[in-house]
Amino acid sequence: MLFSRDHRQGTDEQRRLYAAFEVTYTLVDFAAALCFVVGSVMFFSEDWQTAGTWLFLIGSICFALKPTLRVVRELKLAAIGDDKDLAQRFKGD
Repeated sequence: MLFSRDHRQGTDEQRRLYAAFEVTYTLVDFAAALCFVVGSVMFFSEDWQTAGTWLFLIGSICFALKPTLRVVRELKLAAIGDDKDLAQRFKGD
């Protein structure tokens, strides 16, 4: 089943793909947090409120990317690793 196997212990290709997605996930998480912190500071000045609002929107988009990255990672890992039993996993066997 997707999300159930520890791909950090798979083949070299699976480990590289998993690591690349984890780094990307962390960078997106950091970008979202940074946007929210800077956007919050900008709200202390009326002149910067519009820019702060845009940073909140960008931070929200970053947070929405996080689950998307996880699904894409799992689908890619499934495609390169367990293609023989992928159908069985989706049936719940």
